[in-house]
Amino acid sequence: MLTNRQLQILQVIVDDFVSSAQPVGSRQISKKEEITFSSATIRNEMADLEELGFIEKTHTSSGRVPSEKGYRFYVDHLLQPQTITSNEVKQIHSIFQKQIVETEQIIRESANILSELTTYTTILLGPDVQKHRVKRFQIVPLTEHTAVAIIVTDNGHVENRLLTLPPGFSPSDIEKMVNILNDRLTGVSLHEFHLKLESEALALLRQHVSTAESVIQSLLTVATNQSEGKIYYGGKTNMFNQPEFHDLNKVRMLMDLMDKESQLQSIFQPDSSGIQIRIGSENNHLAMENCSVITASFLVCDEQHGSIAIIGPTRMDYQRVVTILDVMRRGLTHAFMKGRNDSL
Repeated sequence: MLTNRQLQILQVIVDDFVSSAQPVGSRQISKKEEITFSSATIRNEMADLEELGFIEKTHTSSGRVPSEKGYRFYVDHLLQPQTITSNEVKQIHSIFQKQIVETEQIIRESANILSELTTYTTILLGPDVQKHRVKRFQIVPLTEHTAVAIIVTDNGHVENRLLTLPPGFSPSDIEKMVNILNDRLTGVSLHEFHLKLESEALALLRQHVSTAESVIQSLLTVATNQSEGKIYYGGKTNMFNQPEFHDLNKVRMLMDLMDKESQLQSIFQPDSSGIQIRIGSENNHLAMENCSVITASFLVCDEQHGSIAIIGPTRMDYQRVVTILDVMRRGLTHAFMKGRNDSL
């Protein structure tokens, strides 16, 4: 266990290195108001911290920087969430005060605001679209021979597909079809859409709309293109403004990872509660060895979660990011659950 003096020195080294990106020396530490012991004592304690693996030397300076072990100890034992300004809270909450219906738009705007407030890269994983349930079905004629089929789900997601109408397909036929679909498919998940369409609505459609066969076949293509949650980025290139990422090889590796969405989803921990922090090698990916990832989940409805990940250097401002992320995840959960209850 570290002594109180070692804890103070480690906290100063982490905080100063986070803010300056410059190695921290004993003289710099001695000038801190909270440090009351001598420079010689500071140097001795720093030597012990280095021997224990909490800090390390750099090749270019006599100062010290936190090691991965040091960051982990800091996050687990010394981290105190930072108070953010009322304007920043208002900026986050402004998303939820807009008249936004679609889940995707709320998530997209949240990703952008998080990246602006943190200056890091933000990735949001939306809920599994296939678990959304049909709230309303519409068919809107465009021309004599075309129409658009629209499915609005309980979470504000909208699916639409262009339909080809057969000759003689009248507004009355459209009305009958919409009534049958709403009667039989409301409350059905998109995952079950095809099965329920065929088992519960198909016979009725054929019975009451004689020219519906081609339209029915087009309907079977609705809501088939998304089996997982969508990924949304905010500040995708923000990471490259950090001094740690002036190395082109590091940049290339990280960009390659972000372009492979199936691999990127592995950074999320959707089943975990609270806020999770993974540092450097804990991310189990070579491209992320110089990164820290802070993740959190938000509730969309009783059975669905979305996830947020903020990616920054290991020299991340953990106190600020944890606070901002907590405000955002609570806001998203409240907005989605309130919207769901209002629609019931």
